[in-house]
Amino acid sequence: MKFGFTLKPDHSIEETLGLTRRAEALGFEYGWLFDSHVLWRDPYPLLTLMIGATSTMRFGTCVTNPATREPSVTASTLAVLSEISNGRVDLGIGRGDSARRVLGKAPTSMKDLEAAVTLIRGLVAGTSMEYEGTALHLPWTKGHRLPVWIAGYGPMALSLAGRLGDGALLQIGDPDLIRWFAGQVQEAATASGRTSPVEIMAAAPSYIGDVATGRERIRWFPALVGNHVVDLINKYEGALPESLTRYVRNREGYNYLHHAEVGSSNASFVTDDIVDRFGLVGSVEDHVNKLIELDKAGVTQFNLYLMNGDEAEQLELFGTHVIPAYRAAAINTH
Repeated sequence: MKFGFTLKPDHSIEETLGLTRRAEALGFEYGWLFDSHVLWRDPYPLLTLMIGATSTMRFGTCVTNPATREPSVTASTLAVLSEISNGRVDLGIGRGDSARRVLGKAPTSMKDLEAAVTLIRGLVAGTSMEYEGTALHLPWTKGHRLPVWIAGYGPMALSLAGRLGDGALLQIGDPDLIRWFAGQVQEAATASGRTSPVEIMAAAPSYIGDVATGRERIRWFPALVGNHVVDLINKYEGALPESLTRYVRNREGYNYLHHAEVGSSNASFVTDDIVDRFGLVGSVEDHVNKLIELDKAGVTQFNLYLMNGDEAEQLELFGTHVIPAYRAAAINTH
């Protein structure tokens, strides 16, 4: 299993680059940024700087969408970043949540998401593409292949990841749910005749240390997940595991001004057991045991949502203690 980390772009530029350099030194292989341009800084200038501050790490959006940013614009941007980085760029993309909702707009359709994935990947590779009746081509691109991670929990998103994605991006750290999601992805891949593997990312926050403190630092996360779950319940009632849907019954609403925020009032309905299931809290050993379970459930990348109020300290603890201990344990497990 590989390791990545995600920042919401609310740190100073100096802090962002410092965390990025340290993450690469600690063995993280991916760096991701949230894309919600009103709530936080725009990710693409920061990704440019992060690429320049590193030599091996891959970078991408976690996640962008094809409605806030027109797909050909995203393709052009990623083609330039691929050129700058010599191909160290991935695309994380979904229907859109905070970036759309703070504008008073709904997420885009799955049909538009699928069209955007096909277009962006093709344009970055240098292929001539047709989009909405117009032929498009980026004659200057270096032609790097762009890995695409598709975010979502619903049947249509999981199917799209299985058919077209290089990976499925799942914002959750529950091994049982990951196993269910991964099964849906694999079924879609098999049904489409695909033979290449689909990567599975589990993206979730962590806190190494006192359990009670850790729960409060990452309680915001199940509330964020709950936003997507409510949308899915409205569309797929009865088609999703109850272990995913039942915890949002007491949810009263969501204020995006406190999105992914430690201590957020959005999380008042989230119980301790849900925090423990969806995230990682406790000792180094607790973290390693959870990562082993995620590995067994099919996870190929754990993406650490580095949003707990002690980002530098927690990054250091995770990279210095958790990653090496997991790798040693994984050798024995496999």
